Amino acid sequence: MALTSSGIGSGLDIDSLVTQLVRAEGSAPSLRLNKREAGFQSDLSAIGQLKSVLSEFQSNLGGLSNVVGLQPRSASSSDRDLFTAKADNTASAGTYDVEVLTLAQSAKVRSNSFTDSDTEVIGTGTLDISLGTTTFQIAVDASNNTLAGIRDAINAASDNPGVTASIINVDGGPQLVLDSNDIGAANTITVAAVDDDGADGFDLTRLDSASLTDVQVAQDATFNLDNQLVTRGSNSFSDVIEGVTIDLKKEAVGTTETLTVALDKGAVTANVKSFALSYNKLADTLKKLSSFDPETKVAGPLQGDSALRGVQNNLRSILGDSIDGLAYGTLAEIGVTTDEAGHFQVDGSKLDAALAADFTSISQLFAGENALVSKLDEVLGRYLASDGVLESRTSSLKKGIKDVADDREQLGRRLESIEKRYRAQFNAMDTLLGQLQSTSGFLSQQLSNLPGVVRKTK
Repeated sequence: MALTSSGIGSGLDIDSLVTQLVRAEGSAPSLRLNKREAGFQSDLSAIGQLKSVLSEFQSNLGGLSNVVGLQPRSASSSDRDLFTAKADNTASAGTYDVEVLTLAQSAKVRSNSFTDSDTEVIGTGTLDISLGTTTFQIAVDASNNTLAGIRDAINAASDNPGVTASIINVDGGPQLVLDSNDIGAANTITVAAVDDDGADGFDLTRLDSASLTDVQVAQDATFNLDNQLVTRGSNSFSDVIEGVTIDLKKEAVGTTETLTVALDKGAVTANVKSFALSYNKLADTLKKLSSFDPETKVAGPLQGDSALRGVQNNLRSILGDSIDGLAYGTLAEIGVTTDEAGHFQVDGSKLDAALAADFTSISQLFAGENALVSKLDEVLGRYLASDGVLESRTSSLKKGIKDVADDREQLGRRLESIEKRYRAQFNAMDTLLGQLQSTSGFLSQQLSNLPGVVRKTK
């Protein structure tokens, strides 16, 4: 067992000596390992930031990823109280005259008044209720043969296609109201009542269609589009003008308003500005990771890194390139320029003028064949792919961190071995010193007892 206290023979603090010697032995290697690990961790974090900002920039290219996406349309109504409209990118520019004749509406019928909705017996039998061409049947018996019971049975029917029953209480007494959940002329409500006991004094046929009053007749929406009649079963539809959804709001027979479909320059401007902001964020991150601060003497974690330098060079090359055959073949020509800080600045007036002069050319600058977006996406893909440059770099750094951990474990084992050796050496020395001291004491005693030896007097 190793001695961990002061040496018996020597009086030395062996434990302290061994600890200091082992610490001195491991200090320099530990510092080197810590420095290596810190470097790997710093680079790994920086590569993670680089991947994140490149991925975000690639995602933001989505708004510019195809020609259609850069040619959005807007649809407007000259009177939004009568109708509204919206357009997608498939709509063609143009103007249309619209006259709203009728709005689509649902059917609503009511019964005559009864004495009491909860106690008056209506009769027994069946009610065949139809919504358009779909019919469901309600069986009326002693358990539900009141106005309230019939209302509840209609609303609870599992095969009810969309008829809502309610009771209104007017001066003449309660009335049963049936309302269609769907609008359009196809959704009429009819009721065929069969009373199974005509002799009981009650008559279920009081709820037959012949006895019901139309509160609101089911009807379709009708309107004139450029003096051509259009009929639809809804007030909202997108199958009349390709790419345009129209919502009718109010009938106005004799009043003609204008629906205008146009290229949405505002949306394109917003896309271009969003692209510039996204690039500026990327540029700031690249600069932070690669720059050197002369005041603090601190370098970015990826200063001089080949992967980051490759990203910067590729982006500069693509964004400064010219697309042949276009009236506006460069970013600068549409008002997107680089300032001293490396940020994109968008000249709104110049961009508006370019959009007015050649809307299509700007679309093709960003999203045409071999245009900016496709080139950027291809380059970013090489860096961000699962087998790409940055993933390979990440794997290499993680391996470096693991190697440091292995080296640290190996150093620990070596220091344990060194500690054992030192303790063995010091313990052996201490034992020897103890033996020497014992021998010295014995010899001194023997010599003092020899004849003729004069003892010193104190």
